[in-house]
Amino acid sequence: MRVLISGGAGCLGSNLIEAWLPQGHEILVIDNFATGRREVLPDIPGLDVVEGSVADRDLVESAFARFAPTHVVHSAASYKDPEDWREDAATNVAGMINLVEASRRAGVRRFVHFQTALCYGRPERVPIPVEHPTRPITSYGISKTAAEAYLAISDLPWISLRLANVTGPRLAIGPIPTFYRRLKAGQKCFCTEAVRDFLDMADFIAVTDIALRDEAPTGIYNVSTGEGHSIKEVFDAVALHLGLVPAEPVPVMPVGADDIAAVVLDPARTQERLGWTATVGFAETMARMLRWYDAHGISAIYSHLKAPAAAGP
Repeated sequence: MRVLISGGAGCLGSNLIEAWLPQGHEILVIDNFATGRREVLPDIPGLDVVEGSVADRDLVESAFARFAPTHVVHSAASYKDPEDWREDAATNVAGMINLVEASRRAGVRRFVHFQTALCYGRPERVPIPVEHPTRPITSYGISKTAAEAYLAISDLPWISLRLANVTGPRLAIGPIPTFYRRLKAGQKCFCTEAVRDFLDMADFIAVTDIALRDEAPTGIYNVSTGEGHSIKEVFDAVALHLGLVPAEPVPVMPVGADDIAAVVLDPARTQERLGWTATVGFAETMARMLRWYDAHGISAIYSHLKAPAAAGP
């Protein structure tokens, strides 16, 4: 395959590159390094890197013309500043349109999009079936949902994977890196009452491999274990891994106004139509992630949520 990966320097894209390059695939990355890191992309044959944003139509057109991809994996997303609506719209919506238009002209055989589970907003039921209405409540969720809608009306052979919290090397968003960094530094933490589903990187790579196959049925799929875990469970796992016994119970607070109490996806359609089922459980997923932080540390942490009130020193 000749695969163009937008956002290839991010957590998801860089792990796909590590999996695919040894298989002999040629890969071109488009990344503006707003949240991804240039140094994670190896300077080796078979990998080409274009620095810039998918919101730049001329840059996207030039990359497609030069590389002529057979497959596109759209992993780029703007999420690091929840107040920057214009950047979210430019990257997530206009960026999608640019990639779709270029893919049409290039005759791309498969277009795979990574979607946030926050597209559902505050769900009526949990686990959330893929048929559930989309009612996002944040700039990130709104812009990503609009992007998926544009993809859905295209005539491309496309798949949109609505992802649980994918957990693996270079993860820089969410409670796991936050707790790890703060606990290592001796800083106070708090939890919210939120419940989330967590997906191991190995299972994510496996479902993406399936989605890229020509014979895979197109459409929208939830990608999840289907099991929810509280943020307090995440905190406890990190503290246990670090050998820490907090002097007092960690505070557990209600979710914020821009947060959602429970996001757990129902993967039934994915299991039925794609033949994929998650194989790595929560405990092993957490252990793998925390061992990776032990070895490599954490370079940065981002959030699509507004900053909470002071959480302690």
